[in-house]
Amino acid sequence: MEAGNHTWVVEFLLLGLSKDPELQPLIFMVFLSMYLVTVSGNLLIVLAILSDPHLHVPMYFFLANLSLVDICFTSTTVPKMLVNIQTQSRAISYAGCITQMFFFLLFGGLDNFLLIMMAYDRFVAICHPLHYTVIMNPHLCVHLVLLCWTISVLPALLHILMVLRLSFGTHVEIPHFFCELNQVVHRACSDTFLNDLMMYLGAVLLGGGSLAGILYSYSKIASSIRAISSAKGKYKAFSTCASHLSVVSLFYGTALGVYLSSAATQNSHLTAIASVMYTVVTPMLNPFIYSLRNNDIQRAVKTHLREISRWPFSSHSQQSRSLKLRACRCAK
Repeated sequence: MEAGNHTWVVEFLLLGLSKDPELQPLIFMVFLSMYLVTVSGNLLIVLAILSDPHLHVPMYFFLANLSLVDICFTSTTVPKMLVNIQTQSRAISYAGCITQMFFFLLFGGLDNFLLIMMAYDRFVAICHPLHYTVIMNPHLCVHLVLLCWTISVLPALLHILMVLRLSFGTHVEIPHFFCELNQVVHRACSDTFLNDLMMYLGAVLLGGGSLAGILYSYSKIASSIRAISSAKGKYKAFSTCASHLSVVSLFYGTALGVYLSSAATQNSHLTAIASVMYTVVTPMLNPFIYSLRNNDIQRAVKTHLREISRWPFSSHSQQSRSLKLRACRCAK
C-alpha cells in the first residue's frame, strides 16, 4: 500500500468504562486503589522471595518473575486511564496507543507462558521427585524465562507491525479504557482480514496451546497423586499445586469469559467492563492467592514486613547509641 493512501491520525479517543461525569471520581478511586494494591502486593512477594534464601528454588523463581510481569501488565493500562480521568481527557496519541498495545501483548504473553513453566515445574516435582534438582537446575530455569520473553516478544511485534500497515480515519473512538488490539484493528479504514487471521491464529496456537500444555501437566500430576498411598502424602502433593491451579483458573477463566462473551454479545461497552477482570483484578489477586495458600510465602512476607517496620527504629537507635558514645568520649 502506498504512503499516500494512508490517513494518519494524531490521536485516538479512549471512551473508558463510563461517560457519566459523576462516576469518574468513583472509577478513579477504585482503579487507583486496585493499582496500588497490585503493585505493593506483587512487589512484596518479589522482595520476600529475594530476601529469603529458603525460597531460592525454581518454583519461587518463576513466581517472582510472574509477580514482576503482573506489575508491568497492569502498569500498561491503568496509569494512563487514571491520568485521562484526572485531566478530563480521553486522548491517547497514535504512538502512545501503538506502544501500549505492544507492551500489553508482551506482558500478557509473558503471564501466559510463565504459567506454563510453573506447571512444568510442578509436573517435574511431583512426577519425577528424585530427579527434580537435576532437571530444574538454575541454568535451565533462566533459559526457560528467556524463552518466555522470546516467544512473547515475537507475536507482539508481529501484531504491531500488522497494525502499522492499516489506515485510520481522522476521528477514531475506542470503546475501551485502553488500546485493545481487537478494538483498534476494527476501527481501521483498510482491509483487516490478515489482522483478524493473525489474532485468531495467535489465540488458538498460543492461548489454546498453552492451556492444553497446562492441562496435560495436571493430568499427569493427578495420576501421580492418585498413586500415592497415604492421604497425608496426597494432600501435601496437592497443596504444592493449589495456588498455581487457582491462578491458572482465574487467568484463563476471566480471559476466555471476556472474549467468548464479546463474540456472543458484540457489546463493546460490556466487553470493556469485563476486561477489568483479567487486566486488573487477576494481577491484584495473585499475591493474595499465593500468600494465603503457601506457608513459605507467608513466613517470608511476615519476616520482610518485620524487617521493614524495624528500619526507622533501628536507625534511630543506632543514631542515639552513636550520640551517647560521643558524649562519653567528650566527658572523658
